Parts: sequence; structure tokens; C-alpha cells
Amino acid sequence: MHHSPTNSEGVSAIVPARNEEAVIAACVRSLVVQTEIGEILVVDDQSSDATGEIVRGLAAESPKVRLMEAGELPPGWVGKNHAVWIGAQAARGEWLLFTDADAAHEKDSAARALEIAREQNAALVSFSPEQVMERWYEKALIPCVYLRLGSRFRFAEINDPASPAAAANGQFILIRRAAYEAAGGHASIASDVLEDVALAKRVKGAGQRIWFGRGKGIVRVRMYRSFATMWEGWKKNLYPLMGGRVGRVINEMILALTDVALVLIAGVAIILGLGSGNVLAWSLPAALLLSLGFLWSRELRDNGFSSRLLAYDLPGRLLFAAVLWASYRNHRKGHLEWKGRAYPADTPGASKG
Repeated sequence: MHHSPTNSEGVSAIVPARNEEAVIAACVRSLVVQTEIGEILVVDDQSSDATGEIVRGLAAESPKVRLMEAGELPPGWVGKNHAVWIGAQAARGEWLLFTDADAAHEKDSAARALEIAREQNAALVSFSPEQVMERWYEKALIPCVYLRLGSRFRFAEINDPASPAAAANGQFILIRRAAYEAAGGHASIASDVLEDVALAKRVKGAGQRIWFGRGKGIVRVRMYRSFATMWEGWKKNLYPLMGGRVGRVINEMILALTDVALVLIAGVAIILGLGSGNVLAWSLPAALLLSLGFLWSRELRDNGFSSRLLAYDLPGRLLFAAVLWASYRNHRKGHLEWKGRAYPADTPGASKG
């Protein structure tokens, strides 16, 4: 791996950007103000919108900002991996911060990540960003997905050096350059669309410590700005994120649809019970509904979401089951699509490419 001389005191932020004109300025400006970040390398991945023009304007405002071009995507590479690899080779910092163009950072995000790295002796620190959700479909599906992901990727296990569990979120990964190079960088996971988890596994597998936690108050992201892009994104991601096996798909769908069925049955029973005048006939299903509401509300809070999102729970579970099935079918058909690119369905994993 060839790179510029290291700046031992700084962080190099690397931002892959493909058609990100709506969000790139907010992301870059949230990085510019951080003293720990010495340079911001935005790698334009063949954007067809005004992304490059916006970044050139930002570079005129701050000497920290540099626009790079990813060029043609080489065979065997996923777009995002190629873009960040180009940025990593040009970066000068001892630490590399990989972050997505739709991430908005608080003014101390890098400082807090560096502090955790020192305290935990970690070579890699990652945050699962706070999710910004404005439309009903975002509020329904995204918490449901993250609750299920939380059951698969537990922070305590990931952060335990004795556990083989490893994961990270590609929207915020701070990694020591030496650990990145020792793991082979993104060249070693060039075709893996679940690049964040793959990188974390390589770093932890090499005996380095990693730390993964919630990023509320540190970094926030609005992942999707339309139902169509949300559906496309999770259709690509969800099947492998849930384990990439038919049995897991069936189990997850049963869990989601059973909960929906319980609520509907309890609701009908309450209506019928009230009509009959039998107190037990409506009070028992009402107690069931209250119990489910309490449990689901606590689950939301435990995973960093507002309990007010409970109002979107039923449509969220239905959407989750539907997009998980669509994701399974998509992978079985033999190809994945994201941002105008097609990848073979046997490409490992899935993430925001």
C-alpha cells in the first residue's frame, strides 16, 4: 500500500461520494470544524450530479478539503470500497476516519472516538449513528431493522477481546493506519459489500481490539430520503445482515408476523368482548396488548429510539417482513443493484455501497 508521509498528530477523514449533492456540504462542514481532523478527502465516485462542483466550492473555503476522483471501477471491486481505498492511499494521518456523505458530525466526534481508542486501547472505533427519520416509512422500518440487528450484533460481545464477534458501521469507522494496513485495507475486502463488518473481522482477527457503540450525540444520519431508495437499500442489505440463510429469514419473518397477528387478534377480541358485555372477554386481550406495548416500548428505548415510535410498530414489522423476503428473493435471483450499479449476488455481504 502506497501513501503519503504520515501526520502522526492528525486524523484523515475519507468520504466516498456518489451522487450526494443533497448532503455532501453538511457532512464536510461538520468535519472541517474539528481540530483533530487535519484533512478531508472526498472521493467522487463518478457522480452524475453536482457533488464534485459542491466539493470544489468547499475546498475553496477550507484548505483541509481535497476532491479526488475515483475513476472507472476496476473488476472485482464494490464502488464504495474502491473510493475509500483511493482516499486511504492518499491520506497522511495516523488515524483514518471513514464516514459516509450523509453523516452529520458533532463538533467533537473525532475527539470522542480518539478518547475511546485511548481508553480501550482500541485500533478501531465505530459508532452506530443516531438515525434521523422524517417520513412515516422511515419511522416504521428503520427502528425495526436496528432492533433486529441489535439482537445479532451485541456491543458487549463485539467489544470483548475474548469473543470472536466483530462488527462496525461504515458510516463512522476510525481506525489506526497501522492496523488498517496490517489488515490489508479495503483491497483485502474489495468485493465485499458488507465492508464495515468485514474490516472489523479482519482487525479483530489479527489480535487488535475494536470498540463499537451507539453514536447518539456524536454523529447522525438520514439514510434514505424516499421510500424507493429505502426499499432498494434494505432489499440489498437485509438478507445478508440477518445471517444470509433461509432458516434465519423464516425465523425473522415468523417473529415479525406473529407479533402483528397477536395484536390483530387481541384487537378483534377486545371489540367482540366489549359487545358481549363479558369483562374477561375484553380485559384479557387488553392486558396482552398493554404488555406487548410495554415490552416493545422498552425495547425501543434500550436500542436508543424514542418510545413514541411505538405508534409505527405494526407497519414497521410488516415492512420488515416484506423487505426481508424481497432481499432474500433478490439474492436468489443472482444480482444486486445500488446507485446505478449491478453486482453479482454472490458478492459477500451487503451495505451502503
